[in-house]
Amino acid sequence: MKLFAADKIRELDQYTIQHEPIASIDLMERAADALFEVILSMYPVTGTKFCIFAGPGNNGGDALALARKMQLLPYEVQIHLFGADNFSEDCITNKNRLIQQYPHLLTEHKYTFAEPEIHEDTIIIDGLFGSGLNRPLTGIYADVIDFINKTKNTVIAIDIPSGLFAEGCHCGETPVVKADHTLSFQFPKLAFFFRENESIVGDWSVLDIGLHPQGIENTDTNYHYLDRSDLISILRKRKKFSHKGTYGHLALVAGSEGMAGAAVLAAKSAVKSGLGLLTVCSPECNRVIVQTAVSEAIYLSCRSGDCLAKGFAEKKYDAVAVGPGLGAGNLSVQVLTDLLNNYNKPCVFDADALNIISEHREMLKHLPRNSILTPHPKEFERLLGKPVQDSFAAIGSAVEMACKYHLIIVLKGRYTRIVTPDGNICFNSTGNPGMATGGTGDVLTGMIGSLLAQGYEPEVAAKLGVFLHGMAADIALESESEESLTANDIINHLGRAFKQVAKTE
Repeated sequence: MKLFAADKIRELDQYTIQHEPIASIDLMERAADALFEVILSMYPVTGTKFCIFAGPGNNGGDALALARKMQLLPYEVQIHLFGADNFSEDCITNKNRLIQQYPHLLTEHKYTFAEPEIHEDTIIIDGLFGSGLNRPLTGIYADVIDFINKTKNTVIAIDIPSGLFAEGCHCGETPVVKADHTLSFQFPKLAFFFRENESIVGDWSVLDIGLHPQGIENTDTNYHYLDRSDLISILRKRKKFSHKGTYGHLALVAGSEGMAGAAVLAAKSAVKSGLGLLTVCSPECNRVIVQTAVSEAIYLSCRSGDCLAKGFAEKKYDAVAVGPGLGAGNLSVQVLTDLLNNYNKPCVFDADALNIISEHREMLKHLPRNSILTPHPKEFERLLGKPVQDSFAAIGSAVEMACKYHLIIVLKGRYTRIVTPDGNICFNSTGNPGMATGGTGDVLTGMIGSLLAQGYEPEVAAKLGVFLHGMAADIALESESEESLTANDIINHLGRAFKQVAKTE
């Protein structure tokens, strides 16, 4: 799914108005219908109370149209309109329609805010400002937001919580509505994917308001939301006459004394992701542990810095994944140096491999083109050599690094972001908070390395690996809780995740 910045969404609105064609007021009516249907599905008709706050722009027009529609059912509704003389044309039209049909329903606030009396179970609907907002709210609007946030009532935001910029992270200093639910028109806003905005956006869902499909197809964007429809045609069907050599040979450089588990998890996930052959390179002290836990793996004891150099030079391996539990000692540095000197195919770099690169920054210039880096937030800051201001800034820095060094950067976390060398950013749709536990990153490294060795293009391997990783975790929650979920649970549900992606409707 394409995602768009706020200015592009406005362009799509205009494209729809011109090419459907449809009047802007009728497109607003369509949006209000979508809102009404969702609210009707959320709350019983009898006895539910609503207090709607509308602003002077088109977001306020949506709220006014919604209030008018809600009068068709026995909802208890009060509607408050804010603004003096800066109303949009469509907002004025919907104000007049509401007054004409229900003359005593609307309360207007021009310059000062008189706090309404609302019951504690009243649902507040925020329609003050939408995604076009580009400056902090002050005055009467700040007063309304303060009132909304002081209540303990459930809050539903129309399109985006008022005061939140559509492409930014809230800094905590400017007024913004803290919503429990956000009902977004046609697309999720970029701000929904940033950690800093979690308590503001709440749970969000997308309402289809029928923006013109040709306009969406023709409008360029660097932002995408990764879902199953993007991958169903990419996942390859295995051939009847294939053999283990058909599906690649991965070298997994992982584990150190006391960290054999990282190697085991990465190895298990690699094998469970369709790999033909796996060689695990780890210290001799881990041999029994790894070969007992992953009997499918070949084991290569790493006693010196050149333990893999011959295999690298002879191009024995179709891909290399390096880092889980590796440690950052001299031997690990030498192994990584040998890899960069002797191997020029895309690799997967994770965990301690990233920490080594952070300490030896000249290595960045020598990473094979299209290699995949999978940092968590702190590892990414170490790679940059400086802290990042917020999640939005992190994406900008990742784009700069990916383009400069021709890398694919997987920024791990909720809505894991895959940043490509052409500057595209893809937000993942799968996964859950149960994945915030040790070892899940090692599982992802094994999966992406496996897909890379099987011949998937690096960008595809990253996207497919991230999506399946999260989907397996989601499937695991059918029998586990978020608290009990482990990295092994993800591995154990990879089979169902692959089937889920591959199944035909």
